[in-house]
Amino acid sequence: MERVQGLTKIAAGSENVGLTEREVPVALPGHVVLDVQAAGICGTDIHIVDDEFRSWPPVTMGHEVCGIVAELGEGVPATWLGARVVSETYFSACGTCGHCRAGRQNLCLERRSIGSARDGAFAPQVLVPAHGLHRVPEELSSEAAALTEPLACVCHCLLDPPVVAAGDAVLVVGPGPIGLIAAQVARAAGGAVHVRGIPRDEVRLERARQLGFETSIDGEPLDRVFEVVVECSGHAGGMTACFEHALRGGRYVQVGLAGKPVAVPLDEVCFRELTVTGGNASTPASWRRALRLIEDGVVDLQSLVSEVVPLDEWERAFAATRSGRGIKFVLDPR
Repeated sequence: MERVQGLTKIAAGSENVGLTEREVPVALPGHVVLDVQAAGICGTDIHIVDDEFRSWPPVTMGHEVCGIVAELGEGVPATWLGARVVSETYFSACGTCGHCRAGRQNLCLERRSIGSARDGAFAPQVLVPAHGLHRVPEELSSEAAALTEPLACVCHCLLDPPVVAAGDAVLVVGPGPIGLIAAQVARAAGGAVHVRGIPRDEVRLERARQLGFETSIDGEPLDRVFEVVVECSGHAGGMTACFEHALRGGRYVQVGLAGKPVAVPLDEVCFRELTVTGGNASTPASWRRALRLIEDGVVDLQSLVSEVVPLDEWERAFAATRSGRGIKFVLDPR
């Protein structure tokens, strides 16, 4: 069996991640093999390294992918061959539970995804189901297209069902890639968006300003409340800030993942009568919404890409992601 190098979660423990030999995938019925052009590093990948997000080692990591369809499995239309695509992340789900039948495979207890349960995109090739493919607009670069997956996750949190109404004041806390995408989606929904971060976020806050958003840094006065608060930092301080700045009767949306229990002032949900929602990954509907936003030109993904990094420099890119240097780092296994 031919083998290639893939960035692998080898076993439990943060030290057990590295480039290892992995089998070259072969197209199964109903599946395709993608030649990976770009694969984004997600906060979830950091959580997988730290054993804060469930994975099934040994497994090749990476779930934010853009690639070229290189091989078709039985039953896949020939028109897909050679297409530049992005792929939904779910490799499999049971297909029969109430969630699956309602189009909410993200909640299926049997769901298994690339990059955590099945080999993912931090390798030259990846096997994915054909039903999750979406063609990439010609004008979108492959590294920007890899961010379609986090955009779909944000669309699931903010648009399905709609959370932001036209004219709402919206606070986004945490100006990382997810936060800057959330700010753009909230603005596209009609919100007046303010982005807040911490002192080390200055590079990210500058990008927010370049995208046309008001910004502030934690510790600076923010004597306002907001109809919608969107927590994208995944930290207790960010969550507390969102509770403190939520309008009574407003909406709190949890997007960021902490990876561990955190202490937050949950009494504010009662005192302010807040509606609290969140989102678990994405759904087919949220992918359709994401691609429509891209086609309509109302989200800028390219400006969020700080650097495209060769696979063998993954440690530097992961360290930069973890420390908040830059915004989005994308691996190119070619």
